[in-house]
Amino acid sequence: MTNPDETPVPAALGDACVAVLNIANPHAKAMAARKVARDWRLGRIAHEFGAALPDRPARPDAPELLSPTRMPKRGKGGSERNRIALIHALAHIEFVAIDLAFDLVARFGADYPVEFARDWLRVGADEAMHFAMLDRRLKELGSFYGALPAHDGLWEAASETAHDPAARLAVVPMVLEARALDITPQAIARFDAYGDSKTARVLTRIMSDEIFHVRAGTKWFLWTMNRTGANPRETYQMLVKRHFRGRLKAPFNDSARDEAGLTRDFYEPLAG
Repeated sequence: MTNPDETPVPAALGDACVAVLNIANPHAKAMAARKVARDWRLGRIAHEFGAALPDRPARPDAPELLSPTRMPKRGKGGSERNRIALIHALAHIEFVAIDLAFDLVARFGADYPVEFARDWLRVGADEAMHFAMLDRRLKELGSFYGALPAHDGLWEAASETAHDPAARLAVVPMVLEARALDITPQAIARFDAYGDSKTARVLTRIMSDEIFHVRAGTKWFLWTMNRTGANPRETYQMLVKRHFRGRLKAPFNDSARDEAGLTRDFYEPLAG
């Protein structure tokens, strides 16, 4: 029997992904993302595309979205206020990452093997779970997602690379998500030092999943380069210079990046 509280999932994968993009409510979006990924695994959705994608995903009224340069500075130290600000920033990243994964499938999935959709729907479901974990932690600390402003830089990266799957893979998983591999261990150590072991455990779980996300990005970038005959490292560096603002920041978590298949010869020449 169908649960009357569940939103029906379209039978075509492109339509199902667009349906996730068009949900504004954060919790409904996260639930829909996980449902699409589950229904795909169960064979309820066909590998079919053709739905028109929105220019931007639907967004809730809060948080207020600011340019990165207008974001208020987060305080340092282990006060509850500072911890909430950092967790809120991380929750926003995970919320936008849901849309990044589903947009990637809907926008480029028709040009890739079925395994491409399998990998990125798993990523999208992971991001939905990460958002739910961080939002739950915010509520435990007396706050909630939307209580603070957030920046819109992640979706700007998606808009910048909407025309080219190689550029999207190079910039989003292989730069932005790879950066999470560099900084998350420091965040885990900081929360442990503050005595907030619960948040540290959440970030440890997220860190383990992010390695798969970067691995998926590297895997499908290399697949794309093999299809086109382009040099992977030279093309990666060209695309990052063209579509990513700024230089990559050392130090890098080389061991985690290696585990994800992203070797130094890709990113070290771009380091500032």
